[in-house]
Amino acid sequence: MARFLIMEYTKINAETIDKWIEEGWEWGIPISHEAFLEAKKGNWEVGLTPTKAVPKEWFGDLKGKKILGLASGGAQQMPVFAAAGAKCTVLDYSERQLLSEKEVAEREGYAIEIVHADMTKTLPFPDESFDIVFHPVSNCYVKDVDHVFREAYRVLKKGGRLLSGLDNGLSYAFDDAQEKIVRRLPFDPLANEADMRESLETDSGVQFSHDVSEQIGGQLRAGFILKDIFGDTDAAGNFHDHNIECYFATLALK
Repeated sequence: MARFLIMEYTKINAETIDKWIEEGWEWGIPISHEAFLEAKKGNWEVGLTPTKAVPKEWFGDLKGKKILGLASGGAQQMPVFAAAGAKCTVLDYSERQLLSEKEVAEREGYAIEIVHADMTKTLPFPDESFDIVFHPVSNCYVKDVDHVFREAYRVLKKGGRLLSGLDNGLSYAFDDAQEKIVRRLPFDPLANEADMRESLETDSGVQFSHDVSEQIGGQLRAGFILKDIFGDTDAAGNFHDHNIECYFATLALK
């Protein structure tokens, strides 16, 4: 059973996210037509983490740039980049997130390459294909984040930029109310049957905590140069109310 779950956990996650979207998950709600029109005027912002906008200087001039939205389906960010003149590709394993990308692109009349794939595998792109990889919080659904960073490095052009939203793992130590410590980190359902059982029973997907040595160290080991970083909180809850950061965003260069 453990071997089966190691092989299949990303399939479980894709199906779980599709279900969340049908239930109104906030990260699966596409941008409106009005927001797209504003983006075409230069009035836009996007997030890598729950509450803070990414500084526009992290992107540079997007016009004509080839940008990969890595696990970035849902039509929240890619339509903005298209409106700003970028040549967009989005990769996700959620069919529902990719359907939103297709629907918004058709609604607004822009081209986008839509790729249904799993970022835990080799990315289906040649070396040095992109100027920017935009990677919102999603490593929490991946056991081996080093692989993700190595692949991002491979598909970026020299001088290319990786913009990542990352989870520091803190929330996995606490109960749902974020009041009581209930487990020792790391949180890894593939290594703990009780955690796997709870994950499946609560419809949480198969998630993993990752510490700074994985999230930052993984980028450095892949060859990236870290250029900037900021922290962020949840959008709501006890940690948010006490300004306890659970996320951070990074800008790294190849």
